[in-house]
Amino acid sequence: MKRVLLKLSGEALAGEKKTGFDEPTVTEVAKQVKRLVDGGTQVGIVIGGGNFWRGRTSETIDRTKADQIGMLATVMNCIYVSEIFRSVGMMTQVLTPFECGSFTKLFSKDRANKYFARNMVVFFAGGTGHPYFSTDTATVLRAVEIEAEGILLAKAVDGVYDSDPKINPAAKKYDQVTIQEVIEKQLAVVDLTASILCMENRMPMYVFGLNEENSIVKAISGEFAGTKVTV
Repeated sequence: MKRVLLKLSGEALAGEKKTGFDEPTVTEVAKQVKRLVDGGTQVGIVIGGGNFWRGRTSETIDRTKADQIGMLATVMNCIYVSEIFRSVGMMTQVLTPFECGSFTKLFSKDRANKYFARNMVVFFAGGTGHPYFSTDTATVLRAVEIEAEGILLAKAVDGVYDSDPKINPAAKKYDQVTIQEVIEKQLAVVDLTASILCMENRMPMYVFGLNEENSIVKAISGEFAGTKVTV
């Protein structure tokens, strides 16, 4: 694929610590993405904020404010990860849907395309910029906007199952599943808003476990062992 959108779980980047950053984990991700970039693939990245904060973490504060805290958590994640990417030899830029002073650049499709043309990895931080929309929705929205050929979903589990494999040891893993099935059976791939956006815009997803060796590289090669969500 010539252009992909990689979604990274914030919790996955925290490793065993569950919060903050685990630098060896992030460095391994960076090395894999560099292999894609060196091979000619343009890579956009969205990172969740769950290693710091989730919009529903607090039952006390207003949901809009809680979601704004979550958006800022994704900005911190993208700035950190982009610097690790630079340390292994890539050029990066962080774009946000709202002004962050000199920390980031304001998102536009033209600006993103300009950076892709310069062989840079582009981080899309800050979600959609609005409350009540998850980073899942931001992932699909940005993938559609930049005309990516597919979304790489790097998760804590190694694919899509018919039930939660942590709860049900007999859960069945899908090699391939349609986005319609995902919606109808409420399979926990991305949230409903993101799923419908994928369906309407015919955006395929490749779901795999981040912790598996070379999982990101394998996701766009013939060795992919996760679940393909077709459209």
